[in-house]
Amino acid sequence: MPPQWIPTIWKWENFKDAINAVPFNRYFINSVFISVAVTLGDILTSLLAAYAFSHIDFPFKKILLAIFLACMMIPGEILMIPNYVTLSKLGWIDTYKALILPWCTSIFSILLIYQQFISLPKSYYKSAKINGCSDLRYLFTILIPCSIPTVASVAILKFINCWNSYIWPLIVTNSNTMRTLPVGAAAFSTEAGTRYNTLMAFSVLMTIPIIIMYLFTQKYLVKSIGSSGIKG
Repeated sequence: MPPQWIPTIWKWENFKDAINAVPFNRYFINSVFISVAVTLGDILTSLLAAYAFSHIDFPFKKILLAIFLACMMIPGEILMIPNYVTLSKLGWIDTYKALILPWCTSIFSILLIYQQFISLPKSYYKSAKINGCSDLRYLFTILIPCSIPTVASVAILKFINCWNSYIWPLIVTNSNTMRTLPVGAAAFSTEAGTRYNTLMAFSVLMTIPIIIMYLFTQKYLVKSIGSSGIKG
């Protein structure tokens, strides 16, 4: 009998086994909550920092910006140990604060939004100031609406990065009630071997939300790349 290269029956039992093997609902809720919270925190801090660098004069601004650029060369893994020690002393291990607060800002996000802000005409800022517009009002009513593709791109990239994060949630959580989907995927690999069928089914379930989000937000990514002048 020749080998069957294409299966004729999709084994839905694998998805059922994947959901029942771990607290899938709890992992899913944690992943959604943490990813959304981190994304919102990152967007807020990045917008404020990018605005300060692009429109406000303060001492040592250029030096601080250069330090930010230099910090991008530091691998994130190097910061895990000091971050863990700090959170341990604060008593935040195995809490949402440990999973959210350390990642609520990103140098990459700040610099990307900063580049977008400085590309806009300075006449917008001068006209707003002449008409008595405050800095926060100018940021939220003029700058952000003009930078929607870039801000959306930053949010999408941050959400995906947080959703797929594995090492940090693994080392700062001790209980199943605080863990996320990527950590749950490790449960299918044990000393007895790896259950590839349920692992692949679990991976598909974990990837579906990202695919759906990309289908609805891909237009912002395209606009952001187009406005940045990047060409293939």
